[in-house]
Amino acid sequence: MTYDRLSAALTSRDDAPHPEELKDFIAQEHAVDLARFIAQWPPQDAWRVMDLLPLPQQADTFGYLPPDVQVGMADAVARDKLARLVTEMNADERADLFNELSEEQQAALLPALAQAEREDIRRLASYPEDTAGSIMTSDYVVLTADLPVGEALQKLRREALDQETIYRTYVIDEKRQLIGSVRLQDLFLAPAKALVRDVMERNTHAVQVTDDQEDVAAQIARYDFLALPVVDAEGRLVGIVTHDDALDVIQEEATEDFHRVGATNMVRNVREASIFMLYRARIVWLVLLVFGNIFSGAGIAYFEDTISAYVALVFFLPLLIDSGGNAGSQSATLMVRSLATGQVQLGDWSWMIGREVLVAALMGLSMALAVSVIGILRAGPEIAFVVAISMVIIVIVGSVIGMLLPFVLTKLNLDPATASAPLVTSIADAAGVLIYFAIATALLFPSI
Repeated sequence: MTYDRLSAALTSRDDAPHPEELKDFIAQEHAVDLARFIAQWPPQDAWRVMDLLPLPQQADTFGYLPPDVQVGMADAVARDKLARLVTEMNADERADLFNELSEEQQAALLPALAQAEREDIRRLASYPEDTAGSIMTSDYVVLTADLPVGEALQKLRREALDQETIYRTYVIDEKRQLIGSVRLQDLFLAPAKALVRDVMERNTHAVQVTDDQEDVAAQIARYDFLALPVVDAEGRLVGIVTHDDALDVIQEEATEDFHRVGATNMVRNVREASIFMLYRARIVWLVLLVFGNIFSGAGIAYFEDTISAYVALVFFLPLLIDSGGNAGSQSATLMVRSLATGQVQLGDWSWMIGREVLVAALMGLSMALAVSVIGILRAGPEIAFVVAISMVIIVIVGSVIGMLLPFVLTKLNLDPATASAPLVTSIADAAGVLIYFAIATALLFPSI
């Protein structure tokens, strides 16, 4: 059986499978694959597939659906049915769903939940967006330091099914302050009568609940943690961030950076986005850059006399300004990525700029040699010399602009990804026009 036959069942075609065959097929599929299939259908049809699953698998599949699909399905089902599903979901996933719902949907859902789930959702949903608190979960096990290892293992067996991870368990005191952590293998290898304090690690790495989610995800990736404990200002354990949530954050942040580098606003799903949404995501930057390019036109107008006297200069204009823009885009891309991964710090700017000038000079000289041959054949040695000198300087200036902008934006507490390729290219183009014609005027009209 394939997903084509499942589609046949939803459209009630003659080749639709028998309900029992359909149920067996769905039960064997991975939740991720089911979610991708379900997301293509209207809410009512999606629920027809979900209703064939047991509740735990429903919750697992629902958690992989895009947020907009979750909201649509939540609006198309009875409140008590939704409440049962939400109760079964992981704590962080149901908090994310709650934040996506409208105020009316939230008000309808909360009374249908048990008090424990209501309080947990309210607490997790209350943390500011893009912080550790907004991506953490309350599905974890805690131990106390004076608990015997045998009893600790029994507790893990009882609670493991409802937790996201038990490979590392966190140790708290009577005030719920984090005092250490213990690995599952260390508990297994320790004598049953030993205490947790005897096998736990005391210097447990933790993050604050208000820390930026991107920094938290970077720490999980850097240290290869399965999970990272989250504490409040008083050092009390309030949740954990797991590696799968960190991966989602890294993917989300990378997507946002790609959108900014392309000078577009964030679009959640390009395939499903409306024409107006795609238009709105792109038009603002394009209009701003149109006005920015006016400086290039003004530069050309200023040097009309030079252009009139040496029309051959126009032939090389696109080549030169594109070279500066391309070099700047390369530099900006490298620097945005280096700042995002922590390979380069804000204080490294002077050293990086100095090195970039040398690299750009070598690139400019190589490109100048290539273009000078074309210049001699097309317009003679005099113009070729102007073009070659301009190429070296324009490539250096474009590269420095591309490398400097991310540092400036970071210093201003702005996202360095905003130093996007179109922005760098527009600035480098205007600079290239002025440099090219200024050099041409100085060399070809020495008396001016």
